[in-house]
Order: sequence, then structure tokens, then C-alpha cells
Amino acid sequence: MNVDRMFHKVYHLLSLTSPRSLPLKPLHFPPVFSLSHLRPRRSPYDSVRSIRTSTAVMATSRLRNLVPANTVASEDASGGGASKGSVSSPAATTALDDEEDATLAVRYRLPPQEIKDIVDAPPLPALSFSPHRDKILFLKRRALPPLTELARPEEKLAGVRIDGKCNTRTRMSFYSGVGIHQLLPDGTLGPEIEVRGFSDGAKINFVTWSPDGRHLAFTIRFDEGESSTSKLRVWVAQVETGIARPLFKSEEIFLNAIFDNFVWVNDSSLLVCTIPQSRGDPPKKPLVPFGPKIQSNEQKNTIQVRTFQDLLKDEYDEDLFDYYTTSQLVLASLDGAVKEIGPPAVYTSMNPSPDQKYLLISSIHRPYSFIVPCGRFPKKVDVWTADGKFVRELCDLPLAEDIPIAFSSVRKGKRSLNWRADKPSTLYWVETQDEGDAKVEVSPRDIIYTQPADPLEGEGPTVLHKLDLRFGGISWSDDSLALVYESWYKTRRTRTWVISPGSNDVSPRILFDRSSEDVYSDPGSPMLRRTPAGTYVLAKVKKENEEGTYLLLNGNGATPEGNIPFLDLFDTNTGNKERIWKSDKEKYYETVVALMSDEKEGDLPIDHLKILTSKESKTENTQYSIISWPEKKAVQITDFPHPYPQLASLQKELVKYQRKDGVQLTATLYLPPGYDPSRDGPLPCLFWSYPGEFKSKDAAGQVRGSPNEFAGIGPTSALLWLARRFAILSGPTIPIIGEGDVEANDSYVEQLVASAEAAVEEVVRRGVAHPDKIAVGGHSYGAFMTANLLAHAPHLFSCGIARSGAYNRTLTPFGFQNEDRTLWEATSTYVEMSPFMSANKIKKPILLIHGEEDSNSGTLTMQSDRFFNALKGHGALSRLVILPFESHGYAARESIMHVLWESDRWLQKYCVSDTSNVNADSDASEKENLGTGSTASESKPVAASGGGGPEASNS
Repeated sequence: MNVDRMFHKVYHLLSLTSPRSLPLKPLHFPPVFSLSHLRPRRSPYDSVRSIRTSTAVMATSRLRNLVPANTVASEDASGGGASKGSVSSPAATTALDDEEDATLAVRYRLPPQEIKDIVDAPPLPALSFSPHRDKILFLKRRALPPLTELARPEEKLAGVRIDGKCNTRTRMSFYSGVGIHQLLPDGTLGPEIEVRGFSDGAKINFVTWSPDGRHLAFTIRFDEGESSTSKLRVWVAQVETGIARPLFKSEEIFLNAIFDNFVWVNDSSLLVCTIPQSRGDPPKKPLVPFGPKIQSNEQKNTIQVRTFQDLLKDEYDEDLFDYYTTSQLVLASLDGAVKEIGPPAVYTSMNPSPDQKYLLISSIHRPYSFIVPCGRFPKKVDVWTADGKFVRELCDLPLAEDIPIAFSSVRKGKRSLNWRADKPSTLYWVETQDEGDAKVEVSPRDIIYTQPADPLEGEGPTVLHKLDLRFGGISWSDDSLALVYESWYKTRRTRTWVISPGSNDVSPRILFDRSSEDVYSDPGSPMLRRTPAGTYVLAKVKKENEEGTYLLLNGNGATPEGNIPFLDLFDTNTGNKERIWKSDKEKYYETVVALMSDEKEGDLPIDHLKILTSKESKTENTQYSIISWPEKKAVQITDFPHPYPQLASLQKELVKYQRKDGVQLTATLYLPPGYDPSRDGPLPCLFWSYPGEFKSKDAAGQVRGSPNEFAGIGPTSALLWLARRFAILSGPTIPIIGEGDVEANDSYVEQLVASAEAAVEEVVRRGVAHPDKIAVGGHSYGAFMTANLLAHAPHLFSCGIARSGAYNRTLTPFGFQNEDRTLWEATSTYVEMSPFMSANKIKKPILLIHGEEDSNSGTLTMQSDRFFNALKGHGALSRLVILPFESHGYAARESIMHVLWESDRWLQKYCVSDTSNVNADSDASEKENLGTGSTASESKPVAASGGGGPEASNS
């Protein structure tokens, strides 16, 4: 990856995402609904074609808060002020729509106003700093896209989804505008310079600084019906003026952005992947196939692969893949000169050397595969000169269909080929010594090599370092210092080595050797500085009148009280540390984001140190500041508004409790603004989580996260129900532990239930959650968790919401999640973990939601479809919603709003109002396991600090 673009992507992480509204069009593709008592529906894959066009048209607006028409669920509900823990009666009543209308609906719905207002809040911009750290970009972001964008045709080829009209990946987000601000010496921002020169409605992507910071390169596309102008063109803008123009004078040169797109070769020229101008129309699918589809293993090869999706199916798919992915590389100068270099090929990456003399070019080629995605296709890596002359071939790796499924297994041959960041044009790479198979015992396991880009005749590669674990990366400094990382998943072991790349006389030594799960012992990561060549190397710091090699270690600072981030001055020779900065642990959560004094040659004087930090609290939005040494004075450079002021006074607490086997657990408890348990009584509660695997009980019980972090609320976040007066138990830890040689998943159900019981007991004990009104939900592996809890712990929850999950593990026979045994090696584990096999035990209401075009490995839409049929076959109260055009995560505004409507309706009906009355008698005895000392029919919450009594119940 080009270092400037890597740095730019890091800075994109600086901002929060809060969606806002976009204009909507008449809706033609409603979601598919099913209930157990309805007649069998058509396959979800036929739903888009079979359902008639909806007559519902949502209102359009570009204002901050779109005012909807045809709203069904409590649009005018206040959602606040309810006493004794009850949800506002008008809101609850309105949310419980007429059953027939709700189940037979063929149109998208909007959630209650209090939820919709949060989702429609304007998004904050992303930030990007110039190479010299003297300017900052505000990249203005769009709102949730309309469904019409997702409905564009897409080609699913070799694990890639392609928008043929744009010749890009599908569902590509964009910026709506770019503002440039000067960062003044006093830390304030100068007036905005808007990047301009293109028409309104432009969609901007891939914004990248030139190495000298004087220009920006980016792409622009427009949506103009069937016009070919929807393809991407490369533009450049002068940073001082903001004036932009197309890079190419010809209007017939378009970007091919399927893999890599463009990269700055130097201050004034770019290497661009373009669509070959000689390319004609796409290949036409033959009416009659060339022959049968045949796969053979007559050589008796052992090939185990996970359930990859969107694979090539036949020769036509291979031709189509070649058509869209083949690029012509073009070297373009800012003065207008254009030169084609190299032949057309499927180029996947382009990396200039630090001295700008060479190019590292990667490409893939045939023979392709029908069982693995394109990342495993044959791969060729070459070295060219900067003007496109071939120098030499580094490797041509064969098709990799046989990478073992065991974790830490890798591809055979050379991998991780890249430039040394501290040298003008020296390459390094890694070669496995175990044939890539993690189950093979060998020492060393990986060897790191280096070699000049254009070596002298007979000059072979040099062995840099040998590793017994799997290579994990290198941080370069100079010939005297580099840090090498290695790790091994099975044992969670991770090691950091100190090496001297330029000296064979200095023996490598281990700097850190620890468990990756042990967050309390994490020393932090070394900070990098930008060099004049545009690369990133270890930031070495010097102290006045002191010898020694000092690095800056930036850490999360995990403690039993939560994360307290820090910055340490670390002596690599002695191992001594000096804490030079840390977060305010009492009220704020602060982190070091980047080094701002990082471009000068040599070591950085400690008194000239300058860092960018983020600062937030439970109720205050993230803001960014620059701290300068030696005074360590912080100057705030942003003033972002609170994205949802209606929840500004929400209550947040990091809670700790124990599982019955003694494992320490934690969760984040959120309570609505103004809520007082002693006055208002217990609330309905939404339990939302995602299990994790661990090798030790101690590591599983460690606290992660901070109680002072700002409550960022995404468009499908469980925290949205704070606006509906729910208590939210967010991320209660669900550790699945397998110590030593024990496999964690062999006791998955027992540990899952024990963790959930402990969490429910805690919120009931505190008096904030009504024991009969606790719902459970999750996405992906969290959906798998939800279904299992309803099957194996029905006494804990009133209902469940499961989104985009996998429920039958026999459909993922070669491993799933962190399980690397096959179905045949661990048959009972696969069966017992599958909620599909326990569908007959699920008696509590369950809402299943799934994207019809889910691309995630293992979570085929079929998983929800078949699970629903199993539930329906046993009379379970269930509902299945298939979202047209949506993938594993949901993107379109219509889809997201409808998911929220469905979820809110489910929670109001089966959690708040508890209308299911399913197995109330059989569940009553199990309620006693919660430690409340009462049955389901007469349960009374245990008051915390004199908490509320039985009058709070809405049962």
C-alpha cells in the first residue's frame, strides 16, 4: 500500500459516523415478511421480482431532519418523561400496529420519531492532515444512501462485487465535498477553502495528498442515467486555491478501480490504473454452455476451504472477470503528459520505491479457480523502473487452493513483498518453511529476506531474521534498529524482536514476549514518523544531554478500571519507561492519534514533540487537540456539535460481575437521560452482545474499553433504544474459554448460558431491568448467540432479534469464526452449537433479519431462510425479514429505517407489553435461577439503593 494513502486512511478513523437523510425515491423493492401462521411464502430470492410496486412514497428532504409521510410507528411520540419505568403509553400503543397490517405489509416503514431523528442526524466530516502537518482536510460525508444505489446491477465474480457501469467495487461510499483549512501557529483553523471546479452532485473518492502537500488527487463520478459519465475520472486540485481540474485532457480515459486505482510516483506525476481504451463491450453469455460444469480431484489432493461466496462459476465468468479487472497503467504528469506503461493486465497493486526510481507491481493471472476467491489466484510480482521498464520478476506464485484452514496457515512462496521504509530502494519479503501449514512443526517457521531492487549479477538475497512463530510485520528505523513482530494464534503468543538490519555482529533479542489476550501487559505500539521521502519509520526521540535510543510507545492502558491511554518514552537498550503523557481517567477518555512533529531528519528532540490527541467523555463528542512540548499545552482544533443532543445526558457505567465458574465479566450499562431507578423503577432492557474466544480465564476477565468513551450511536445501534426508555446492556462479555489443549467450543453452550445468566442477574440486582422484560439481540455471530440463548436459556429473555446470522454449522463444514476443526473432526461440537438443531426448543419470539445479498463467508441468506422454516415447522412465534439488495451489513436508508421499525415493533410487543405468553408456566420455575426468589408470575426486582417496587411492572 502506498504510504501516503495508508497515512490518509489512518486519519479517516479520526471522525465519528452519524448518518443523515438523503432524498428518497418511490420505493419499488419492499422487504419480504413471514410469520409462522401465514401460508408458505416464495423464496426470498424471488421476492424482488414477485412483489408488486409499493404505493408508499416517503417524503423527500435535504434538511437535517427529514419529515416523513405515511409513518406507521409513533412518529409523534416523545419517548421521554414516563414514570415508574414504563415506556410512554402513546408511543407503545402506536408501535403495536394492527397485526394484519404489520404482517402483510408490502412497503418500507419508518421507526418512531425519536429513533429516526438520531439516525437522520448530520454526519461529521472525516479529517486528513497534509504531509507537512500545516493543513487539514474536512472531507464532507454523505448520509445513508437510497436503496436505488444498492439496486444497481452488480457482477459477483471471484469474491468481488463489481459495478460494471462505474467499473468499481459496488456500494462504494463517497464524499460530497472537500474543505481545506490552514492550521495556524496558535492551533486554530484558518477559513475554509472549498475544492471546486466540478459540477454539483459530484461523488468524490480516493482523496490523496501529493508527497509535497501542494496538490490533491481524487476521483469524481456522476450518476446521469445511462450516461457513461458514471465512470470515474481522476482530478487534481491546487491546495492553495482549491481549484480543481481533470488530470487527463482526454474525456475518454477512465479509472479502473476494482483493485488499486492510482498512486503518486513523485510530486508531479501519478501512476493510474485505467480502463483500456481498446476494450469493447462486455462478453455475452452464450445461450448454450460450452459443456458441463466439472470439478475433479482425481489426484486425491486434500483441499479444505471455508464457505466463500461470489465465486467464479464457469468460463463466461472468467471472461467477465478479465473484462472488468484488466487495466492499462498510465503515467500522467500534472503538465499534461501521458504515457502508457506495461501491457494490459489484472494489476492489483502499485508501490513506488522511496527514492521514486522503481515500481513494485503486482498482478494476478490465469488459471483461475471456482472454489477460492481472487486473492488466491496465481500472483506475479515484478520490479519496473519508474517510467515502466521491466527490471525483473520477483515471484510468480501458483494458484493457492490448498491453504490449510488451521489458523496461522499461509500461502506458499514469497509473501509480504514491500520496500524497506528506511532505504531508497531495498526490498524485503518472507518465505514460509512449513509449506504454509500451521500444523507442521518446524524451526524456523518463517525467514525474512532483503535484496536491492536491481541487484548486481550474482547478488542473492540476504537473510535478515528467522522466526519460529508466524511473521507479523516490521517497523523500520535504520541500519541500527528495526522491530520485527511474530505471533501464533493457537497459543495467543506474540513476540517483538529488536534487530540491527545493517550489522551481523549484533544478535537479535526479544523485546516483548507476551499473550496477545493479556491486555493489561500490553506495552503499546511504537509511533512512526514521516520521512522526507514520504515513508514511515520508527520515531526515535533524543533527550537533552542523555545517551540512549528512545521510542514512543502509544498504548491503550488497559486496567481493571478501564482503559487509560498513555504515551511512554521507552529505552530499547535498558527497557526503562518514562510516562510522558496519559489520559485524564476521572472524566475524559483521551488517546494519542498521531505524531505531528514527524518529518524532520534524524531523532526528534523531546522538547519539540507535538502530538494530535482525541478527547471525549460520556456526554461530550470527540474533539481533536494538538499538544506541544515542553509545556504540554493542549490547543483544541475542532468544535464538532453533539450529533444527538436529545441523548446528551444519557447515563453510562462500566459494570463488573462474576460468572458462576468465577470468571470476571464486564458490560457497559446505558440508561436513558433523567432516569432514576429509585423513582422510576426497572425498565425494559435490551441485551446486545457478541461472543469471543479466549485461552485463559484471567485474560477473559480483563476489562476492555473505557467508561468515559463517548456513546457513538450508529444507524443500527442498540443504543437507539435509549430514546425509547430502554436500559441497554451493551457488549456484556461472553467469553468462550478453552485453556491448554481444551477446545473452547466444546463447552460453548454451557459457557454462553452461564455468561448470560450472570449479566441478567446483575441488571436485575441493580433494579434497572425488569426480569420479565429483557430482550436479547446481536448481529452475525451475535445473531448465532441470540438464537442459542433463546434455545438453551429461555428463562432469561422475553424475545430475541437476530440479524444476518448463521444457524446451521453443518453448512460451514470446514471451520467458522475461530473454530478451525472440520465438521468431521468435531461433529458433536458442530451439531450442539447449531441453534438450527435446537429449533424445537425455541419458544420465545424471535425476529430474524437478513440481507438478501449477504457476501460474508458463512452467513448465506439461506441460513436464515432454513432456520425460519425449522422454527415454523415447530410452531415457534417467529418472523423473517429479507432485505432486498442488502449485504452482511445494511446500507440503504429505506432498509435501515425498516430494520429499526421491525426491531422496535418486536421490542414493544414482546418485551415491553409481553404479549407472547409463551410457556409462562414452564419458565416460572427457571426464573428462580436468577436469584430473585420469585416466580415469573410474581417476580419482584431486587431494589438497588432502595430501588423501585412491583408497581413498576407492566406485565
